[in-house]
Amino acid sequence: TMATNAAFPPYEYKEGEEFKGIDVEIAAAIAEYLDMELEIADVEFGSIIGGVQSGKFDMGMAGMTVTEDRLQNVNFSSTYATGVQVVIVKEDGAVQSLDDMEGVKIGVQQDTTGHIYASDTPEKGGYGEDAVIAYKTGADAVQALITDKVQCVIIDNEPAKAFVEANKGLKILDATWVEEEYAIAIAKENTELLEKINGALDAGLEVGVYFYSQAITTEEAIEEANFVMEQVQRYDITFPIVYDWEITEADNARTSNIAPYTVTECAAAFCDT
Repeated sequence: TMATNAAFPPYEYKEGEEFKGIDVEIAAAIAEYLDMELEIADVEFGSIIGGVQSGKFDMGMAGMTVTEDRLQNVNFSSTYATGVQVVIVKEDGAVQSLDDMEGVKIGVQQDTTGHIYASDTPEKGGYGEDAVIAYKTGADAVQALITDKVQCVIIDNEPAKAFVEANKGLKILDATWVEEEYAIAIAKENTELLEKINGALDAGLEVGVYFYSQAITTEEAIEEANFVMEQVQRYDITFPIVYDWEITEADNARTSNIAPYTVTECAAAFCDT
């Protein structure tokens, strides 16, 4: 059983009753490689480590960063992705750079590394507990920003992009707040599973992450494909990509399905497109 918090696109989210996302794809590939059946439990982010530690869940995947505090309670697999924490602000708000974050209210998702780091003392790079308001989900934190309860939100770059796209008037500061590594949480005593999961990751799983394009013209599709490749390279994504592109021009429509590629092959395929 994999514990996750399915409110963190593109790593994990739900479409109806179906789980989707990068972590879900990787977990499914690991289960297939190990000849196991994957079950997913959608729980609060803050309960994942405790649930794995107690044996309630076999592993935890939720865009989870490896930290010293978490390592005291669970083991982590090899890193499978690099994450970047960024800051969401209002386009016309008081915070327009990282330097403006002193003395303002900062929204975070409860128990995430954004919460942990931001709540730390200024001497350790944080802003202090009094400056930080923790919300149950990233979406709640963003809503607090929209309604002026906080002046910025610290969150992973990928969900940040989704929140900004969905809410007019928001933007992401053009600066990285912190970089971190994502891995799979496993109970300390379950060393057998840890070895198996690391073996699966090292084996180069054929995980297909799907990017569905709604580009109308070839130029738009190429621009979008280049953006996807920038993200692949920026976050050191090493699993294959599936890029589905449907172009509609006048009465003609065609669909181009690019099969899973390695990062290098994927870049070449996009250029050919």
